[in-house]
Amino acid sequence: MRHDNDGGGNDLRAQHDTTATATRDRSAPPPGQGAEERPEDCRHTTGQYLIGGLQHLLTMYAGLITPPLIIGTAAGLDGAQTATLIAATTLLAGIATLLQTLGVRWLRLGSQLPIVVGATFVPVGAMEAIAAGDGLPAVFGASLAAGLFGLAISPFFGSLARFFPPIVTGTIVTVIGLSLFPVALGWIVGDAPGGVPATGDLLLGLGTLALVLLLNRIPGVIGRFSILIGLVTGTVVAALTGRADFSEVVPGPLFALPEPFHFGLPSFQPAAILTMCIVMLVVLTEGTANIMGVGAVVGARVDRRRISEGLRASALATTIAPLVNTFPVSSFAQNIGLVAMTRVRSRFVVAWAGGLLVLLGLFPVLGRLVAAVPMPVLGGAGLVLFGTVAASGIKTLAEDDLTDQLNLVLVGASLGAGMVPLLFPHFYEGLPDWAATVLHSGIVGASLVAIALNILFNAGRRGRNTDAGEHDAARPPAEPHPEPGA
Repeated sequence: MRHDNDGGGNDLRAQHDTTATATRDRSAPPPGQGAEERPEDCRHTTGQYLIGGLQHLLTMYAGLITPPLIIGTAAGLDGAQTATLIAATTLLAGIATLLQTLGVRWLRLGSQLPIVVGATFVPVGAMEAIAAGDGLPAVFGASLAAGLFGLAISPFFGSLARFFPPIVTGTIVTVIGLSLFPVALGWIVGDAPGGVPATGDLLLGLGTLALVLLLNRIPGVIGRFSILIGLVTGTVVAALTGRADFSEVVPGPLFALPEPFHFGLPSFQPAAILTMCIVMLVVLTEGTANIMGVGAVVGARVDRRRISEGLRASALATTIAPLVNTFPVSSFAQNIGLVAMTRVRSRFVVAWAGGLLVLLGLFPVLGRLVAAVPMPVLGGAGLVLFGTVAASGIKTLAEDDLTDQLNLVLVGASLGAGMVPLLFPHFYEGLPDWAATVLHSGIVGASLVAIALNILFNAGRRGRNTDAGEHDAARPPAEPHPEPGA
């Protein structure tokens, strides 16, 4: 079998023949079958696995560690405790990536596609609000319930996906990105009185932001790693100017296994659970889109069963996450872009990235080092990273018909509902506690409005084919649009 992809008609016909044969028993095709081997089952040398896996890890690492940093800050954790969150998040990302790429045939778990899995941005705003009000145990309790909810509905989610067309998912992702901007700004401002950052912190944050933007002008590896380079450079400058504290990096174990329930047993708050279950629907929608997307890039057949098995693997990892002190997971879209750019379609390359993540997660000293990055530096990089999330939502919106007046009303009303808690944090305090907790998350408010208006405006007139996997898999790979800093 060819390992390259020149995009020619012969290659597309070969892929069609390959996928038709492979789907007879797609769970575990033996290697080395020549023309009958699936494109995602390409084999490479150990060196290629290592280099490719490392590239995938570096592409997603900045995004991976951001959710625990945000939640840890909201929960008032110190550097060592935040490092525990980062180590757990990295370890679970590795396990979930291995589960997704290699799969467990007899349990029907894993899509067996080159997909990197890690802590998702989607529920960050909701978890931040829960953590600030009720602490990490409430976050973990709600995440556990959401994971079980995801496991229960993953076999049937193909039927529910019609309620999440691009106009809905794009609006929600846009609100997610916008709702994270105050987090980045808060990292720069810190505890400064009156919300006016110290001059040094402001310069550090804006300098990091400027460097990341400039690096994105450089094509290739440097542009893709701009966030990581910006964080390292900003931290070095902060250390040279006496604005970085590494005193908590060395103390503590070099190697450690995760300690279950390190922050206490989960607590189950009904409003928090409802919030996270709603957000879980968005996470599953994001996962479905990414599985279909990587199938199109690789040239693999993606049907409802494969989507269901991929979602079940992510939902299982989300269920396990609170037990080992971390958060819900989903696939990373930026790594799908990397697959498209490199044309390395082997799922085993991504499995190596999962193995590297497991190793990193077992060394909490690395988490303590990341936690020592000064907050203004994180804030400067976060402005780009979170803006990219919002931009990806806008890109998804563009896939739908924005000349339709009803769609414009849907987007406008949903964005308004999402912005209310950001602009007026006490707006819903006059409501019952459960309602105030749910609506305090702009993401949930925007989701509820978008889903309801989509049903009201568009039910019965879209004619969408919910078995989109088979159609999308037949499309030729689209040109990738890598995220800044990805």
